[in-house]
Amino acid sequence: MKGLWGNRDFRLLWTGETTSMLGSMVATTALPLVAVITLQASTFGVALLTAVAWLPWLVIGLPAGAWVDRLPKRPVMLICNTVSMVVFGSVPVAAAFGALTMPYLLVVALLGGVAKVFFSLAYRAYLPTLVGEDDLLEGNAKLDGSESATQVAGPGLAGLLAQAFGPVSGVLVDAVSFGVSVLCVRAIRVRETVAAAARTPLRSQIAEGLRFVTGDRYLRTLMTFGAVSNLALTGYSSIQVVFLSRTLGASPGMVGLVMALAASGGVLGALLAGRLGARFGTARAFLLCEVFAAPMLFLGPLSSPGWGLVLAVLAVFGVCTGVVASNVLTTTFRQQYCPPELFGRISSSASIVNYGTIPLAGVCSGLLGEVIGVRATLWVAAGVLVAALPMLVPFRKLRDFPVRAAGRPPLRLPLPT
Repeated sequence: MKGLWGNRDFRLLWTGETTSMLGSMVATTALPLVAVITLQASTFGVALLTAVAWLPWLVIGLPAGAWVDRLPKRPVMLICNTVSMVVFGSVPVAAAFGALTMPYLLVVALLGGVAKVFFSLAYRAYLPTLVGEDDLLEGNAKLDGSESATQVAGPGLAGLLAQAFGPVSGVLVDAVSFGVSVLCVRAIRVRETVAAAARTPLRSQIAEGLRFVTGDRYLRTLMTFGAVSNLALTGYSSIQVVFLSRTLGASPGMVGLVMALAASGGVLGALLAGRLGARFGTARAFLLCEVFAAPMLFLGPLSSPGWGLVLAVLAVFGVCTGVVASNVLTTTFRQQYCPPELFGRISSSASIVNYGTIPLAGVCSGLLGEVIGVRATLWVAAGVLVAALPMLVPFRKLRDFPVRAAGRPPLRLPLPT
């Protein structure tokens, strides 16, 4: 059976998002390499790139969710990708004219982060428009699977480009990928309908989303666990290039190879998510994935030059496998569980806490890296991730995530049995 591959509009969304994600994954490695190699930035400066890229979630996440709920999602996605194309395309131009500086790179990361906030909220709310509810798990698995595949190809490609043409070339690839995504999204034929609703004040709409999340034990648990988990994972990843490049002496090409091999675990996780959910139940599969992923991160700081880099690969491979499978399951849960007319506000309310710790993680890991050393900071990040697991207690007696029909009152929840 063709499944969603027979859906033309889904194929276009998948192609555009996969292409832009490949460019973004190239840039995720290329930007720190530009900072480390071209601009000779400090460990704190490199970590600050991650912090400012995620700072917009903390600053504009709540109003962005309310705005997205009011608007058709496809135009929002088009505008965001166009802005990203222009912003990241300016980096190689600035480098060519000798105007590229660390403050310039930080501004680019910040503006790209603003565009990502609006795109992410619109993108997840738009998917149910293209596919039926029964196909959401398959759609999320395909999208997250291709995202994980780009995490494999992206760092390796960034390393090769940096080796051959310099680190800035990877940022140019990112800009081009956003252009491809714009063309794909423009070609989608389906137009969603935004339900007419009374224009209540923005503050009231934001409060409605916040009440829904904080009053729901499952969404509240996922939000708080995600916040601590992101603190640990981002703290680790924001100094990973510094650890591989400076501490272990790996070349740019080797850095890209290590990160590509490690990220291939995400592809495996996306492939396993549906099978694990069917075999054990979606809630149990989610717990299994998280319990498997967290301890794997302890292998990272045990890495050493040469063959010792295998431990760095295994650490992130294991984490990516568990986290991506978990994300497929929880994303599908939210799309089925939350009323569509509130989805943007619910997502942004959760994301401001969930993603709000990411800028903090970038700053803290950079400071810790300067004070106690990069390797010791990786140990701290791994410990925080394991310590977060007991927060998932509300799911321990559930086999499957609960499903709520649209419009059902938000606080009448099924309790664990």
